[in-house]
Amino acid sequence: MKHLLLTGFDPFGGAYINPAWEAVRRVPDTVGDCRVERLEIPTVFGLAADTVIKKAEEMPSPPDIILCIGQAGGRASVTPELIAINHRNASIPDNAGNCFHASPVLEHAPAAYFSTLPVYEMAAAVSAAGIPAAVSYSAGTFVCNDTLFLLLHHFRASPVRVGFVHVPFLPEQLKDGAHPSMPLDDMVSALIKMIEIL
Repeated sequence: MKHLLLTGFDPFGGAYINPAWEAVRRVPDTVGDCRVERLEIPTVFGLAADTVIKKAEEMPSPPDIILCIGQAGGRASVTPELIAINHRNASIPDNAGNCFHASPVLEHAPAAYFSTLPVYEMAAAVSAAGIPAAVSYSAGTFVCNDTLFLLLHHFRASPVRVGFVHVPFLPEQLKDGAHPSMPLDDMVSALIKMIEIL
């Protein structure tokens, strides 16, 4: 059986909830042939990835897969990320008050890393279940991209596979209904469908 470390971020930007963690904590302990270990991580540059790495090192054996889930307000679909770029540029501070502008994630590191998970198959599995999904080619330049880049860099020479998925807002996060959203049950179902093929 594969061991999956599944993470979700805490609320940020003044929000009281983060759909990423709400969905992650509802995923069953076992999905397909994956045993699921859940972890809430801080929305803080650098610290988020460090928290994941520390957890992976504390586990009895390294996880086979690390899948991080984050919120992407404005998106209408569940979106597996194809790529992480070596760039930080924040429009708001993270939860520790950091606000990087046009800075590298890591000096002397590659410009980008590609996910080591089958993102196209993941999106197709969710779409086949009737839930909106699409591969994303930009994880942004905030903590989500930062975390994916740092994890891909850290595990680049190991058998650990790493990926990232963004989920939309929850309906209850929207006061005017002007932005896309997705019910929590659909997000959980989407995560399960993706995990089943990993």
